[in-house]
Formats: sequence, C-alpha cells, structure tokens
Amino acid sequence: MDTIKKVGLTALAGSLAAVSANAAEMTVSGATLLTYTSEDATEVTGNPFGMKTNLGFTASGDVNGYTVSYMQTSKDQFAGMSSARLTIDMGDMGTLAYDQGSGSGLATIDDKTPTAAEEIWDGLDGLTTGGLVGAAGSSGVFNYIQTFSGVTFNGAARKGSGTSNSDGSSSGAGQSAWDFALTGSGDTMGIDGLAWGLGYGESEAGTEAFTTGSPHDTEHMTVFANYSMGPVTFGGQLSHIAGGKVGANNENTQAWGVAFNVNDNLSVSYGEREVEYAKAGAVDVTEDGDGIAIAYTMGSMKIAGNRNEVSDNDGTAGSEDSMTEIALSFAF
Repeated sequence: MDTIKKVGLTALAGSLAAVSANAAEMTVSGATLLTYTSEDATEVTGNPFGMKTNLGFTASGDVNGYTVSYMQTSKDQFAGMSSARLTIDMGDMGTLAYDQGSGSGLATIDDKTPTAAEEIWDGLDGLTTGGLVGAAGSSGVFNYIQTFSGVTFNGAARKGSGTSNSDGSSSGAGQSAWDFALTGSGDTMGIDGLAWGLGYGESEAGTEAFTTGSPHDTEHMTVFANYSMGPVTFGGQLSHIAGGKVGANNENTQAWGVAFNVNDNLSVSYGEREVEYAKAGAVDVTEDGDGIAIAYTMGSMKIAGNRNEVSDNDGTAGSEDSMTEIALSFAF
C-alpha cells in the first residue's frame, strides 16, 4: 500500500509541476572562472591553473496568491547541485524558504568586512571556517526573512544534521540548531553611509560525555559595522563562539578591512583578522591573518587577485600559510 501511495503522489507531483511550468518563467545565468593559484613553499601546487563553470537556474510563479520561486546553482563543470532554495513570498507576512546551501540566518553575516575580491582567509589551510559564525549553517535549514522599520530579520533553523540531502531524511550525524541575523543601515539613525548587523545562534551540545557539570549548547554571536564615505568603505567585526562540549575551544575574532573604489571599474582592499583560540587546559593561541585584494571590471569580464597570509593557523602555534590567486571570470 505504501508503494501505491508513493507512486500516486509522485504522479500527482509531476502533474502539478507540468501545470506550474506553464505559469512560471525559467531563466538561466552563468559564469566561467579561470584561476591561477600559488601556494606557499611548503606545499605542492601541482597544476596552478584551474577552471569552473557555474550555472544558475531560477523560476517563479503565482501559486494561490503567493509568489513561489526556486533557484538552483551547479558548479565545477556540472558536477551536481551545489545549492538550491525554494521560497514562498507571503507579502507583508515575510518570506519563508527551505535552503540547501544558498545562505541563511547568521551565516549571511559571518564576515562582512569590506573586500575587493575574496575574504582574507580564503584559500588558506586548516579550518578556514575558524572564527566564522553560523550555528545552523545554510544547508537543510528553514529560513524566515522579515523587514520591519528598516531592520531585516533573517532566521534559520534545522532539525538534526545540516548535511545536504535529497527527498529523504539526512543520513549525516548532527544536532539541531537555530540562529538569526539583524541587519540595517544608518538611515533610520540619520547616519548616511552606515551599515550594521548583529546576530546570535545556538547548536545543541549533543551526547558528549561530561565528567562534571552539565552540557551546554554551542553559542555563536557577532556584530559588525561598515561605514562608507565617498569611494572609501571601512568596517570592523567582532565574533565569539563558545564551545559546548568537553575540551572544546572558545574562539574570539576581531577583524577589520578597508576598501577603496579607485573608479567605476577598479577597486582595492586590505584587511586583518585575529582569532584567539581559548583552549581548555592548554595555552591560548592567537591566529593572525591579513590579505590584500584588487579587482577590475569591464562589462561582463572581471579580473581579480588576492594575496592572503596567516600565522599560527587554526590555533596551531608555528603553523603558517599563504596563498595568491588571480581569477578571470566571464558572466553570461
């Protein structure tokens, strides 16, 4: 009987999809990215040249008075779906979505320091996510967005693992989590050029054994502010991650960056970042990183380059890394 029900529902879903296709408009966009990457002297670069093609599919239509839209992106020479999002725009009641990797909640403000190209931690070894907040992540989460009085609320929540999955339960291990981000501008405060944001989130501690005390959820929190004056944007961000399980590190992050638009086509930036790893029962270690970036845009073509360096990478004393990348992209 279960098999018959599944076949019947599948057929019905196919019929609905066929009807919706007549009312929805599908658009396709894409870009090709050619890169040259150079690692530090301790690593084997191999072939420094690489290329990937990104394709994005979007569709939207009216369903019972609500605008329903879907997006999916595929990267790395059609290796498969890399992210997808199903969204219901409910008008004054906000937007509800199911996200499989496009970005939701606290993860949307994990690093908002100004940059002309990639972030200053991009391409480095170790846990490059060190110091970056996002309790719920952006995969397998329900996302709700609402704007009130010039402030945007972006919340995310997931049940169990955040592993991407198809039309079934996730097989990945993990604990439930939730988080949110609040963002706005200085317009409501009479400060032109200001952009700000803050957020908080928790993920369940899980079933780790605690010898003393009680388990605590892992906490994520951050606050940032960027100020633009003419062609210059300066910004700073503070983040904190409190580990919930026994022996977990706390991570305290300070970052700042400045970006300068030389003209309509050329921009440059510089930034620095410190991540203090407060280790349980061990000496604290502070990771120091910096990066410089430049980007030139001409129509649908863009060439960008960045140089990132880090010491005591991922909280490991004496560990250093650096990365240089030049990327040429064509949008179509």
